[in-house]
Amino acid sequence: MKALILVGGFGTRLRPLTLSVPKPLVEFANKPMILHQIEALKAVGVTEVVLAINYQPEVMLNFLKEFETKLGITITCSQETEPLGTAGPLALARDKLVDESGEPFFVLNSDVISEYPFKEMIEFHKAHGGEASIMVTKVDEPSKYGVVVMEESTGQVDKFVEKPKLFVGNKINAGIYLLNPSVLDRIELRPTSIEKEVFPKIAAEKKLYAMVLPGFWMDIGQPRDYITGLRLYLDSLRKKASPKLATGPNIVGNVLVHETAKIGEGCLIGPDVAIGPGCVVESGVRLSRCTVMRGVRIKKHACISSSIIGWHSTVGQWARVENMTILGEDVHVCDEIYSNGGVVLPHKEIKSSILKPEIVM
Repeated sequence: MKALILVGGFGTRLRPLTLSVPKPLVEFANKPMILHQIEALKAVGVTEVVLAINYQPEVMLNFLKEFETKLGITITCSQETEPLGTAGPLALARDKLVDESGEPFFVLNSDVISEYPFKEMIEFHKAHGGEASIMVTKVDEPSKYGVVVMEESTGQVDKFVEKPKLFVGNKINAGIYLLNPSVLDRIELRPTSIEKEVFPKIAAEKKLYAMVLPGFWMDIGQPRDYITGLRLYLDSLRKKASPKLATGPNIVGNVLVHETAKIGEGCLIGPDVAIGPGCVVESGVRLSRCTVMRGVRIKKHACISSSIIGWHSTVGQWARVENMTILGEDVHVCDEIYSNGGVVLPHKEIKSSILKPEIVM
């Protein structure tokens, strides 16, 4: 089996982190976002993953080379010269996706984090005999999304309603598809949307089926949702009684600590924290709802909540960092500084407090 991951563009919503690496390589729970997906695909027998990309393909491929051998899976790139939307890339990668087997292939949006029930999806797809399967997820606030209206018992999709004013349902497209090769005959090589142009036509022919995603789902393409996604992901590890979760007197709730990270005396860490490789957390530090990436040093008695601390940054003694502060790579926050929602570009030193959310260039 094969899979296409829609990587796409510049990752502007996750800047300043994406100024240093392409978005799919930004770590989520101590593992590059895209690796969560590739490992899950490999586990259900996918042998080749194609990345649809229009930005920095060399960086992506060089990085993923080591995982090709480690996972025993082929990873290739299909590079757009112009942005092709969400369907155009399938037409562009047609030759990579189609072989004589006639097997269906997966298509994934690279920002989506979930429990990836691919095995169940393959069984669902084979059982209904239609042309395409999509995953849907239930949301509390459907008016912000495109809602999928479906027949509950069979999963047959009736229609799509974009940002409905009146309630038509609470299931939205989760960005995970399993498609027969015949779907590619419906897609022209031009900028085009699979959600708005391709799926509605398949639904009109009664050949599109939706499966409700069990477990959690999050599009982690922007900081607030990244932090929420981390909570949901760690919660799912807890439900599986994962040995990856940290334990100890200084740990509260669900916490991931890389084995090479060092944590000082008298810290309080959690809930919903990920600490990356080579980090140094000095004594008396308080961390909650945050991600601390590779090589970061957090000095004594600093307090960090609801924030992302980029690679090799430092947070000074008694500093307080909160409210969706995002530090890019190699940012240095001086002692006793307060950051309230500062978004700081790479290689900066912060010598005065950031009192209200703003971008620091």
